[in-house]
Amino acid sequence: MLRSIHDSLQPKIVSLFRRQGYSREDFFADAIAGLAVAIVALPLAMAIAIASNLPPERGLFTAIVAGFLISAHGGSRYQIGGPTAAFIVTVATVAMKHGYEGLVLATIMAGVILMIMAFVRAGEMIKFIPYPVIVGFTSGIALLIAFSQIRDFFGLSIATIPPDFIDKFGVYVAHLHETNIFAVIVALASIAIILAAKRYIPHIPGPIIVVILSGLAVWAFGLPVETIESRFGAIPSMLPTPVLPEITFEKLRLLLPDAITIATLAAIESLLSAVVADGMTGTRHKSNAELLGQGVANIASGIFGGLPATGAIARTATNIKAGARTPIAGIMHAVWLFIFMLLLAPLIVKVPLAALAAILMVVAWNMSEIKHVKEIMNAPKTDRIVLLLTFVLTVLVDLNFAIQAGIALASILFIDQMMKSTQIRAVLSEEDDPDSIAHKIIPPQVEVYEIQGPLFFGVAEKLVDTLMLFERPPKVFILRMRYVPLIDAAGLHALEILHERLSHTDTQLILSGVNAQVHRFIMASHIDEKIGHANIVDHIDKAILRANIIVGETQK
Repeated sequence: MLRSIHDSLQPKIVSLFRRQGYSREDFFADAIAGLAVAIVALPLAMAIAIASNLPPERGLFTAIVAGFLISAHGGSRYQIGGPTAAFIVTVATVAMKHGYEGLVLATIMAGVILMIMAFVRAGEMIKFIPYPVIVGFTSGIALLIAFSQIRDFFGLSIATIPPDFIDKFGVYVAHLHETNIFAVIVALASIAIILAAKRYIPHIPGPIIVVILSGLAVWAFGLPVETIESRFGAIPSMLPTPVLPEITFEKLRLLLPDAITIATLAAIESLLSAVVADGMTGTRHKSNAELLGQGVANIASGIFGGLPATGAIARTATNIKAGARTPIAGIMHAVWLFIFMLLLAPLIVKVPLAALAAILMVVAWNMSEIKHVKEIMNAPKTDRIVLLLTFVLTVLVDLNFAIQAGIALASILFIDQMMKSTQIRAVLSEEDDPDSIAHKIIPPQVEVYEIQGPLFFGVAEKLVDTLMLFERPPKVFILRMRYVPLIDAAGLHALEILHERLSHTDTQLILSGVNAQVHRFIMASHIDEKIGHANIVDHIDKAILRANIIVGETQK
């Protein structure tokens, strides 16, 4: 038992080094990948801190300290940690209510909560958060981020922005006549540069091009727009001395709800990022070790004057595409950022705030989950209700309340569905079932698996995990769904991921025994177009016939 807990919490870097060692070539590859990620992270870290109504150096401190420790102690091979846009609204709200010292204490408390989650092995429980809830609050956060950037995007002279969405809207309308046309031009040009860079020179990060060109333009033409320097002054070129905030029982009590919100968001975002990395590379992360690393990193970030941190999906993807091999790449990204801060601090402050606002507008658009929102709007009505409720509550009320309400509603609706779909009938033995695989001739290089019960958010991950059971990928994978009475958005998403993973190994997916209701949702989500209409059949005999045709074609 103790050994099992120890293995689940062991950092990925330790298990990797013990299993395969580490060469000079590995280090050079990791160093180059770390540099690429650091170039992307530099403007984002500052922009996220500024959007949280805090000085830009807070973002840099977080990216350096937390980024180093998440890679050193985490459970993902490629995870890049640091401040993320998902935290902007929460951080700004906590800092406004309790001051920066209150934010630091809440961050440290969140780190402790994350470590407790790791020790009780709660990493596997995150998958039980319904897919529409995740998409709903992520889309809501994206809207709030974009809305928070209107001041700097339009160059409005607003000293303090209220935290509430409706109040913020009123303030913007009252100051809209103060629009600085030069700030708007800088912001629009920055967005155009990011989009053009992504299309024509994808190997060069658009945000770093924006930071350099916008800073040069403002300096060369003397444009009357706010910069980091004009609002915040100089930024330090060294990390601050670690300091613990004052801790009292009353402060702990007041900050506990915010700490839980930060810990929950950090856990969800980091594990989602780790899952994305696994999908890109075929690796498998250690969820409890990842939570432990996130906990250590958030405690250290608070002590070193930083912000809450978590795994960053976009930076992790950049790390993989840049050729990273081990968690050393994430450590090197933190080292490179420290070097940038040490040598380039006097130049960094020349960046216009309108350019950073534009960068975050693009980040918000990428976070908005438009594609997944459209998918869920074609899913069952219950998923649409959960998505919209979570989205609205995130924007108008509070993230923590939105997640709680979304999970509660999803659970109630799911129980209702289960009650309506459950039937009591005699169970036939395997021999008495004429459609049993025991009575069928299965072609070679064909695997047949069966789902018995609803394909919903609680079992969707198990479906994808069946691929880990194959020593060698088959030519055809038949998934029997005759006992699947219903499917939700997470189940549809799992089918799509299953098809994509099988396609990477040249394996054809065939769905057998799909009932009319499930088939209707598969068609509404356009998954049938990806799998192929001929590969979705209503009986196992048709599936085996189709498998024979596919195997015969591959052997020609």
